[in-house]
Parts: sequence; structure tokens; C-alpha cells
Amino acid sequence: MLVLLAAAAAGPGGGGAARLYRAGEDAVWVLDSGSVRGATANSSAAWLVQFYSSWCGHCIGYAPTWRALAADVRDWATAIRVAALDCAEEKNQEVCRAYDVHFYPTFRYFKAFTKEFTTGENFKGPNRELQTVRHTMIDFLQNHTEGSRPPACPPLDPVPPSDILSLIDNRGGRYVAILFESNSSYLGREVILDLILYENIVVTRALDADKALLENLGVSSVPACYLIHPNGSHGLINIVKPLRSFFSSYLKSLPDVRKKSLFLPEKPNKEENSETVVWREFDKSKLYTADLESGLHYLLRVELAAHKSLAGAELKTLKDFVTVVARLFPGRPPVRKLLETLQEWLASLPLDSIPYNAILDLVNNKMRISGIFLTNHINWVGCQGSRPEWRGYPCSLWKLFHTLTVRASTHPKALAGTGFEDDPQAVLQAVRRYVRTFFGCRECGEHFEEMATESLDSVKTPDQAVLWLWKKHNVVNGRLAGHLSEDPKFPKVPWPTPDLCPACHEEIKGLDSWDEGHVLMFLKRHYSRSNLVDTYSVDHGDPGAGGAPARGEEEEKGLTPPEKARGGHDPKSLPPPSVLGPGPRLSESLRHRLDVKRQDPHASGIRKEAEAAVPFLGVGFSSLDMSLCVVLYVASSLFLMVMYFFFRVRSKRWKVKHYHPAV
Repeated sequence: MLVLLAAAAAGPGGGGAARLYRAGEDAVWVLDSGSVRGATANSSAAWLVQFYSSWCGHCIGYAPTWRALAADVRDWATAIRVAALDCAEEKNQEVCRAYDVHFYPTFRYFKAFTKEFTTGENFKGPNRELQTVRHTMIDFLQNHTEGSRPPACPPLDPVPPSDILSLIDNRGGRYVAILFESNSSYLGREVILDLILYENIVVTRALDADKALLENLGVSSVPACYLIHPNGSHGLINIVKPLRSFFSSYLKSLPDVRKKSLFLPEKPNKEENSETVVWREFDKSKLYTADLESGLHYLLRVELAAHKSLAGAELKTLKDFVTVVARLFPGRPPVRKLLETLQEWLASLPLDSIPYNAILDLVNNKMRISGIFLTNHINWVGCQGSRPEWRGYPCSLWKLFHTLTVRASTHPKALAGTGFEDDPQAVLQAVRRYVRTFFGCRECGEHFEEMATESLDSVKTPDQAVLWLWKKHNVVNGRLAGHLSEDPKFPKVPWPTPDLCPACHEEIKGLDSWDEGHVLMFLKRHYSRSNLVDTYSVDHGDPGAGGAPARGEEEEKGLTPPEKARGGHDPKSLPPPSVLGPGPRLSESLRHRLDVKRQDPHASGIRKEAEAAVPFLGVGFSSLDMSLCVVLYVASSLFLMVMYFFFRVRSKRWKVKHYHPAV
């Protein structure tokens, strides 16, 4: 996985998301949140869409194959189109979640003339080699019904032997090419699709089952092409090599065979919102708060948000991971407070399934809780790459994971009361489950799981956990050295390098070796709170960052820092659990909201309800809270009325039964 991490494929870069495919330059159709639905819905062509992430090392490595595939089948575009959509771009987060994309790359087919919304059909193939995908595209086209087949796509099924002689005898004023091939061959169908944009020629295919017919036509081996000219002459054509490219090139070069003038949907000629990434000078011996906070922003608001809801083992994995991060994250107080609030809320939930929108509402501080904050800007510093698609998010995850293992080792009481305090593998197991369950690059996650399965059981102390992660990070660096995801400015070499830690390196019999004692000391120093610098970090008072109000705003409302310390709060904000006193706690309020919305399969009401929250008696009651109060009041009134009439009738019956008038 972390092959992924170190795969240095960056997510959104300093000003905009990285792009592995560029509109106007590549043959790939570049889609986004505003175009994917319009392109694939009720389209006259089928679509093959790759949902990828520009920080995913495997996606970066696969990009040349995808570009080559798109160029190879460029002439098939009226029948089927090859597209890509970057889920690392935050503007595409909602659409990727709507299409139920959790891992990258994910490949989906969309049939032509599909009117209802669909998440598409998953790519099915033994591998993702160019030829395999091309053959699967043909299978997908043939799976269309006759009424839904793309109009530009000619029949791909073989003609029966009885029709071949009629084709030869019929003069249609155009070329007719008959490709003879075996039943398992795709060559004929590929050539048919290669020629769909060309006029004055019809290409069809036939199987080699009728040996007598083949002998009569002079076909001694397959594949072979029998060509009928417009003037009626016909015969077997001589091809130097019986390959698809040779057949297609020959047929396209025939006299009067020319490309049709078609109007396809226009592709943009240049990238939209392209921005110049500003290089930030940094000290590689330091750890930067901006990298850790940007990584948390992407993890909580983009990667996890790909899941519409969390339940069972997934929810347990998130709870454990958030618990570890909340207790061990060494960053700035408002970010730690947000993580602690999220951890407390998750721990208090009695539900086994929740919509992720509820978590987003808390992360985005929709309840206006004072003093919590998480930047909503990507701002790589120590993790910036020389190109936007390099380093970034995977780099920040590595730094976060190292920081957590070091913090657990240097602060052994930090996990007290969580159930993890006596487990030296607690951090590594939480990271392992997170990567396996949520990390977008599936292949990278599998690599990390293999490493964990192989040797994680050997970790018996917190210090060994620190060294285990360091060793595996270097294994990943070695695996990715020379990979397309490697940033030449930051080559994948064993770390720490001699200039960072001379004492970590020694020579044994002329070979460079590690002094693990000094390495451990270096890691504890490098990933300590004292080595964390706030340079380039977003100001907590940034009104656009979704955090606490700026100081001027607090003073304008009469809320001074001492008042906040005593538990005072903005009447428009819901205070955190720690200052609610004996009244309803935040976790109870949010738990109640979730319990109601659990019955809503779309769970979209949570966000709307949170945004509609209004102040009431100094506490953050929402419109839903007030509605429930009214409903409960009416229900209790009706219940009292029913009970009153019940006992009234029962009293009359008792009097009739037990009252005996004198005679």
C-alpha cells in the first residue's frame, strides 16, 4: 500500500489537483463532476471510464498504458470511448461517492442509451494489459442488445458461410472486406471497429469452420482477408504480416476509402483552472504542520468521504484509527480538539451503521463548536513534489504514521483508557486496518498487508514498532525506485540519508549498514513535537477554513478568551462536550440525530438539518429538535386523553357491577 504511499503520487497540489491525463493532449476523454453524468447518460456511444486518483502510485504507473489504449482505439470513438476521472480532485468527491468508487483505479463500462442512473459495470478481465482491455471492450459492445447497440457500431458477429457467396456476387459500388479467422480471434472485430469512421468500405468477419469454402476461395491459413472491389472483381489480398495493424492500414489506403466528417463532442483544448504551483522553500530536517494537517484534511474530507456510510468492521476500523490519531497527533490545539471531539462522538455512538455525511458535518464544524479547526486547503511543504502528481498525500501519510508510532513510544500513557495501552502493535494494527479498508490504491494496500502479515507479529515493544515502520518504508522506497511515480528531485533512496543522520550509517566489510540504535534516536527526534514547525500552516482564524471564528469576530460578539476558558460560548454555536455541564452532551445530541437519519437510506438530511440549526435558550437546538418536541408533546397529550377515557369507562362498569339497589 504504502508502496502507494511512497509512490509519491500527489493529490491536489498547491493550487489545483494533479492530472495524469490532459484534455487536448491525450486521446483520453477527461471527465469531471460536471461532465461525467452528461457524457455517459443516454449516450449514443458506450463508455469505458477509469476512476483514478492522481496521488496513487499504481495509477501513475498505469497512465501510459491507458493513454496508449485511448490512442489505439481513437477511431472507435463513435462506438465506445475511453475516459478518465480523477477522484483526487475534491470537486469530484461527490460524484465518485455517487458512483461507489472506493479504490483506485476502478474501471467501469457504461452502455449506450442508458436512461436511468447507473454506477456502470465493473471491468472483467484477467489483467489490465492493453490487449486484454481492448478485447473486453469488444465483448462489452457485443453484450448490447440489438436495440441499444451504438448506431455507429457495425455488426460484430461472424456472417454464416451461406452469406459469403451472396456478398461476392452482389455489386454494391463499394469495397467489401471479409476477414476469415478462428473462433477465438479478435482480429476481425478489431479491424471492423478500426474502419467504422471510413466510408466506401464495409468490413465483416467469417469463421474458418467451412473448410470447403476456404479452399474454394484460396484461403490456406487464417487470419486472411478476402476483398471484393466496387467493380465486382474479388480475391485474396496479400499481407506481409497477418496482424491487425497491417490489415487496417491496407484497407484504409484503398482508393476512394476516406474518413467521414463527423462531429464528436468537443474536447477542451487546454486545462481549466490551471495554476502555477509555487515552490515553498523548506528544511528537510524538519517536520511541517502543513503536511500533517493537509493529509488529515484529505483523509477525512475526501478519501473517507468516498464511502456513503460506514457499518460493522469498517466503522470499528475508523473508530480505532481516529482514537489512535486523536490521542497521539502532536499538532496544533484546535486540530487536536477536533480529533478529540470526533473520537468522543464516535465512541459514544450506539449505532452499528452511520452515514459518512454525519462525520463530515462534525469535521466541517457545521455545529459551530468553538475552538475546533481543520484546514480545508492543501498546502504541501516537505511533501511537495517537482510536479503536482508526485509525493503529496502519500508522503503526508507516511509522515503521519511515523509520527504516531514515535509518539506512542515516547508517550506511553497517551493511549491510557482506550484499550490499546498495553499493546505495542496498537498503532501499527490501526494503520494496517485503515490502509486495508480505506486506502484508495488497492494494489498498494495489498503490498502493505503482505508486509504486515509477514513480520508484524515480531513487534513486541513500542520501539520495535517505530523501527518496523521505518524498515518497511525503506522496502517500499526500494520497490518504487525508478518507478514512474518517483520524483527525480526526491529519489527513492534508503532513509535517513547520511547527511541527515551520519551516525545512522556505518560500514561492515565495505558495505553500508544501519546502526539501529542511532536510527531509533533519530526517528524519535525527527518525528517529535519539538521538530514540528508551523511555517506555511493555514491561520486558524481564516474565515474560509471552516474552523473557529477569527479573534476579531469573537471580540465583536463579546466573547473574550477568559470567558471561553470558563465555558462561555457564542450563542450561535454548540459547545463541545466538555463544557456542556449536566445538560445534554454533544455526543447525545448527535447520536439522536443519527438515530433518526439511520432510517433514511440517502442520509442527506443530516447535513441540511445541521445547517438549519438555530439558537434556542442559549443551546444549539435545531429545527429537527423542535419538531420532535412538538411531536412528543402531542403524543403525550393523546396518550393522557386515551388513559382518561379508559379509566372513566372502566369506573362506570365497576359501579354497574358492584352497585346493588335495594328492593
